[in-house]
Amino acid sequence: MQFTPQSITEISIQAARGRQEHTPPALTDSTSRTMEREDWNQRYSAEALIWTAKANRFLMEEIANLAPGSALDLATGEGRNAVWLAEQGWIVRAVDFSDVAIGKARNLARVRNVHEAIDFREADLRNYELEFQRFDLVALIYLQIPQAELFPILLQAARAVAPGGTFLLVGHDSENLLHGYGGPQRADMLYTAEQVVAALGNELVIEKAGRVERPVETPDGIRVALDCLVRCKRL
Repeated sequence: MQFTPQSITEISIQAARGRQEHTPPALTDSTSRTMEREDWNQRYSAEALIWTAKANRFLMEEIANLAPGSALDLATGEGRNAVWLAEQGWIVRAVDFSDVAIGKARNLARVRNVHEAIDFREADLRNYELEFQRFDLVALIYLQIPQAELFPILLQAARAVAPGGTFLLVGHDSENLLHGYGGPQRADMLYTAEQVVAALGNELVIEKAGRVERPVETPDGIRVALDCLVRCKRL
């Protein structure tokens, strides 16, 4: 299948003021070392959520018309997306390798009274085996690891999508490094929709792929982050 990336035009920054998504300051580690479990545990050890408790705006938009079923939230972090999915009626498996993040996610799920609908699992996605064609929705929201580690995970995630199911990825786009706000400041941890589609091979049918703009409220005013978005279907 030949893929031609399409540009996804977002609403204007001014119109988006009412639904901005918080982004913490950029990660500035420019070394080649990957952040491991204890690095993330230390970052997540803050008492308050380091991310917003609100689900990712693109996740909410892209699956709004899907009937709830089984969902897999990879790199769930503090659980904001898994909790929102459960509130919409999905039965969710949420995976992250930070036990501190998983603990905070469980607390959020209990506060929002959806803990019984979410199976939280602590696991490293680099060696975590997924069931074949198991989930009606597989979501990867801001999984930012070196491309050499990421791309095998993408293919395995795509293979976990059940017949009729949906794959959704949102990540910090490569263009964000020079032209956007926030996100990792390492080129090897960023990627484009074209690279994601190539990594998926012919596993799924591409429904949408491209670069999107995400307005971010900062102390200095509205800034724009550049994300890549890929949505696919298994027929």
